[in-house]
Amino acid sequence: MSTNVGLETLLDLAGSIIDQDSGYWIKIDAWVVDATDEVPHGIRYALTLHEPNGKRILGYDNAHAVKPAGRFKFSGQRLSYDHRHRHRHRHASDKGIPYTFVDAHQLLSDFFAEVDRVLVQSKLK
Repeated sequence: MSTNVGLETLLDLAGSIIDQDSGYWIKIDAWVVDATDEVPHGIRYALTLHEPNGKRILGYDNAHAVKPAGRFKFSGQRLSYDHRHRHRHRHASDKGIPYTFVDAHQLLSDFFAEVDRVLVQSKLK
């Protein structure tokens, strides 16, 4: 699939709220920006999955940098802005796990695949 088609699809979905089974819902925001060191692909995005009560339980975004995992100093390492969040516990939230952005098509594919997994897990509880 063409990278442009993936980007067009992502931008077409921008501003969408997509209903899921059992009251869960997805929100998609995306827009083109000038490429920078922090956003080299030139796309700002936030793709989120919410519980029926509105609590975010999954998110892919590039709103802030994420420190690499581990206890060692990270000076000299490039901080990742592309990342994902998976909120598993009622009061806990993660700071983000780096996500390797390939293109908009892959972002959508990865996000919706994880949405499917999360929804299956949520319905088993």
